[in-house]
Amino acid sequence: MKPIKYAALLSMIALLSTLSALARDKNQHSVEISDSVQVGGTQLKPGNYKLEWQGTGPEVQVNFVRDGKTIATVPGTLKTNDPHVTQDVIVTDTTSANTKTLTEIDFSHNKESLVFGQSGM
Repeated sequence: MKPIKYAALLSMIALLSTLSALARDKNQHSVEISDSVQVGGTQLKPGNYKLEWQGTGPEVQVNFVRDGKTIATVPGTLKTNDPHVTQDVIVTDTTSANTKTLTEIDFSHNKESLVFGQSGM
């Protein structure tokens, strides 16, 4: 009976280790967007968004969540330990059609930045 208990205990430890690793790979930050901006094919209205992504990068899929609802999912590049990130910043670019496009979000606390593609410009 003891081998069965040990096997069950080892299985439980392995499962918890896997779940812990998955939880570590899910990242999120909150950001306040003050102006309407285009990201991917979606126009984001001003407001507070939670950004969520899985993995450690560099290529990630970023979910923009507002009021518990995913508003947009776009590809991004996660830069970590970026010495150029010294403050929280939202970087936009204005297209020739006068549309503000979200290009980067910096998070100074973690020295991270999310960079978004320039497609459609």
